[in-house]
Amino acid sequence: MNILCIGGGPAGLYFGLLMKQRHPGHRVVVVERNRPFDTFGWGVVLSDQTLENLRAADATSARLIGDAFNHWDDIEVFYKGRSVRSTGHGFCGIGRKRLLNILQDRCLELGVELVFETDVTDDQALAAQYNADLVIASDGLNSRIRNRYAQAFVPDVDLRECRFVWLGTRKTFDAFTFAFEQTEHGWFQAHAYKFNDDTSTFIVETPEAVWKAHGLDSMSQEDAIAFCERLFAKYLDGNALISNASHLRGSAIWIRFPRVVCKTWVHRESINGRPVPIVLMGDAAHTAHFSIGSGTKLALEDAIDLADEFSSGHDMDTVLQGYEARRSVEVLKIQNAARNSTEWFENVDRYSGMEIEQFAYSLLTRSQRISHENLRLRDARWLEGYESWLAGGKPVLPMLTPLKVREVELRNRIVVSPMATYSAVEGVPQDFHLVHLGARALGGAALVFVEMTSPTPEGRITPGCPGLWNDTQQAAFERIVRFVHGQSSALIGLQLGHSGSKGSTQLGWEHTDEPLPAPDGRPDAAPNWPLLAASAVPYGPQNQVPRAMTRADMDALTAAFVESTRRAAAAGFDWLELHCAHGYLLSSFICPLTNHRTDEYGGNLENRCRYPLEVFAAMRAVWPAHLPMSVRISAHDWAEGGNTADDAVRMARLFKDAGADFIDVSSGQTTRQARPVYGRMYQAPFADRIRNEVGIRTIAVGAISEADHANSIIGAGRADLCAIARPHLADPAWTLHEAARLGSRAVEWPRPYLSGRDQLYREISRQKMAAAPSRLAHPLSKQ
Repeated sequence: MNILCIGGGPAGLYFGLLMKQRHPGHRVVVVERNRPFDTFGWGVVLSDQTLENLRAADATSARLIGDAFNHWDDIEVFYKGRSVRSTGHGFCGIGRKRLLNILQDRCLELGVELVFETDVTDDQALAAQYNADLVIASDGLNSRIRNRYAQAFVPDVDLRECRFVWLGTRKTFDAFTFAFEQTEHGWFQAHAYKFNDDTSTFIVETPEAVWKAHGLDSMSQEDAIAFCERLFAKYLDGNALISNASHLRGSAIWIRFPRVVCKTWVHRESINGRPVPIVLMGDAAHTAHFSIGSGTKLALEDAIDLADEFSSGHDMDTVLQGYEARRSVEVLKIQNAARNSTEWFENVDRYSGMEIEQFAYSLLTRSQRISHENLRLRDARWLEGYESWLAGGKPVLPMLTPLKVREVELRNRIVVSPMATYSAVEGVPQDFHLVHLGARALGGAALVFVEMTSPTPEGRITPGCPGLWNDTQQAAFERIVRFVHGQSSALIGLQLGHSGSKGSTQLGWEHTDEPLPAPDGRPDAAPNWPLLAASAVPYGPQNQVPRAMTRADMDALTAAFVESTRRAAAAGFDWLELHCAHGYLLSSFICPLTNHRTDEYGGNLENRCRYPLEVFAAMRAVWPAHLPMSVRISAHDWAEGGNTADDAVRMARLFKDAGADFIDVSSGQTTRQARPVYGRMYQAPFADRIRNEVGIRTIAVGAISEADHANSIIGAGRADLCAIARPHLADPAWTLHEAARLGSRAVEWPRPYLSGRDQLYREISRQKMAAAPSRLAHPLSKQ
């Protein structure tokens, strides 16, 4: 096979040498526009794990790269005149030029042809010249090849909010250093690390608005560097900052990071009368923000994956399909983490109210890939110190710290999320609800929520959903509340909501969100009840069209919510939540995709929130002042033209001003057109933003499945409570079991369970001893 790699960065060089190493008969040519020793970066960072991957792929080049690496374990954070240092992080730094030269030498040793100083303007002509069977487009971030075939690759390029400049310095840092400096216009941060014996990378980053406010957009390169030297003088110890981008003028050295993602990575063109695949690799296919140091890692791992697949013996089509399928998923994982990290650095001011202890913890866990227990593996002493600081005494897992809200004391931070069970009869909770909710109250959570409960018969989602509009329903709830209060330390909350356009549907285990079916042979006798919503917009084409609410409808429904609130207080509930999310009635007012009104309840966000706020205010007025109220919102509609995270911040401010104690931050489900970006803890960033920008407590919910997730969220100040749903369906004692698994006894067990608790702790201790390694070694060390 004749292989042509266009672009001599890490991806093209590494793929070239791997293919030549494994298939010496192939002709492999790498074409690069620069000279061999040109480079416009400074150092690059790889983790110890990436170095292990390189050793497995090509031990010779990995040894040379490893010998050239500067390895460090520590991260040090400087903020507001103080610093925090933690260890065990396991990074390697190497000069970009040195890395390229090692790969170039290895290519030449194996017989790869390297062609320099050739600026490729026509990839097809070059492919024809070399009679290429395969073209690798490894021509970097600004890939001409990707742009030429944009219709096929469908690239999406998102320019991020910060400006950054990539500099160097002779000051050698002994830890990966994050330094934050506040000016009269905002925050600047430096990312600094040593990559050889006498040089460090020094990246300066700031939001574009701050950059412009300081006039950096009109400064010369020399003046801008001098500005950075003055700003970070205390960290440089008299050393200068150095640029190796003399070819750029003025503010061109400051760039906005472009996040690149492509829909497809493989395209075919007819060259010399046959279809030749053109394959994206490295930055041409994707980018990941430098704050998680994964750009070079991804490029090298692209090369390893494709080379491995070619060694499998499969045909070309199968090889390339597998490469794209696997790598696009791996890249998505990294890019999700990179997005979280990028947004953290874009919004440093959001966290500027934190003490350095929590600020540093938030920074370390910002990507959501590094968790609480992962930090314990890295630096147990530092983490225990942080747990002690957070708890105000002895070290306690963050999720097990208490919290006082109004006059209510929560024993820990775990909530059993409201989950529809479709088991009520005429809106009346049954024995099932007593057992279901009672078991979870005994399971260690601080707060157990009843599923969404309607104030009217027509406000139920399904015929099996509970309501609170009559004495029988109230008495059934009182029975459940008495059990929870009498047999556990948990509190119990009620979520009130009206289904709106999503009502009169089948039970969850039948056909979710679909209308109730008509009896066989009687299509005119369907048991559906009439629906109300902000506008006459059905949830889907098969759903019933709701009637747009009149002023009289609003007044009547507000009165029903107030009556249910009074009944909830009489039943003894400790907490009340108003459901304004997921496309239900109040959500239909807030979402612009479902609110087409032209009166004072439609139009801008403030108008769209007007009726939900009226309902909340009326409920708050009759709900006991010493008890908390929360509001569940959809923080993002995940659909074009819908609400976004920016709108969620404004919603939260409105509800905070109305007297809400918490915002329960969910997302989506407002329209069938929603296309959420799922992932573990995928809604936590919304809760984080609302909590730290608006200054209101939040509940994080969604794909939180482990204690490690909850501890990271609470520990970083992303939310104040974590609502756990499906894990509690599988294990009513989820909180007790997760605490035991992590060795914590800071959770209260019901007295009848104490003997079982002691046996469980003994068994967990036995399993840990059996699994312990035979020798002590740091889990992230070079070994």
